[in-house]
Amino acid sequence: MKRIFIDGGAGTTGLRIVERLSEREDLTLVTLPDALRKDTAARKEALNSSDIAFLCLPDAAAIEAVSLIENPDTVVIDTSTAHRCHADWTYGFPELVGREAVAASKRIANPGCHASGFVALITPLVRTGLLSADTPLAAFSLTGYSGGGKSMIADYESEGRNPLLKAPRQYGIAQTHKHLPEMAKQAGLSRYPVFSPIVADYYSGMEVTVPLFTDMLACEKKDALGTIAEIYRKTYTGNIVCYHEESENGFLSASLFSGRDGMSVSVYGNSERVLLVSRFDNLGKGASGAAIQNMNLVLGVNETEGLVL
Repeated sequence: MKRIFIDGGAGTTGLRIVERLSEREDLTLVTLPDALRKDTAARKEALNSSDIAFLCLPDAAAIEAVSLIENPDTVVIDTSTAHRCHADWTYGFPELVGREAVAASKRIANPGCHASGFVALITPLVRTGLLSADTPLAAFSLTGYSGGGKSMIADYESEGRNPLLKAPRQYGIAQTHKHLPEMAKQAGLSRYPVFSPIVADYYSGMEVTVPLFTDMLACEKKDALGTIAEIYRKTYTGNIVCYHEESENGFLSASLFSGRDGMSVSVYGNSERVLLVSRFDNLGKGASGAAIQNMNLVLGVNETEGLVL
């Protein structure tokens, strides 16, 4: 029976992990009483007594937690931003870095939510040479308000809330969003994209879109849609990330994967302009679902165990 500790289990990501793992008979969840959740000595003992530790913490706290671990056998899956560009950590997107690499790692940096959708779309195109690493890109991403954590959830679900919350709100307008370094590095780009994240009045679900002119691609313009689709099909052959061609009668809802742990990647458009689109749950493949997938690979069980697909 493997021992699992979730440091920061009271946050939205941690709570979803607890929910997904609560019925697993192959795991024992190491828990701390509320009074000791932030006690350094108690956390240190729990971290070092665990086979796998999930860090669902702010960046500084995640770095501190890693410093507390002395047990060389404890595997860390960090859901913060702190280690996603660190050379000594494995980026936890198994479909792109290799399932074997994740399974063998002791330090796994779980991808960010917006970044997951972006790298899923762009990395295969850069790796195959269809898209140059120095291509100037733009992306916009729709997310449910649960992506902002407990404080944003409270804002959106409170009585007498600000009426401006009824409409989608763009943020990250200074172009310094914390996911930008990760998006560029993990997609193999030499520059950051222009990035427009947007939060809207629904609980969970994410839709990342990257628009391209077909003359930005190393193929005949008439072949762009088919070439991209074929690359996606060859890259994503598992059950969690899949190529998907359909829309909802010409619409693409950002809540399609709400409550689920999978992701779809798609391409739409014509011989002049295309839209690359990924859809998933910001709390699923964008956070907790990805973390559990990585844990399953470390444990040597089916990567979909305990996930909702």
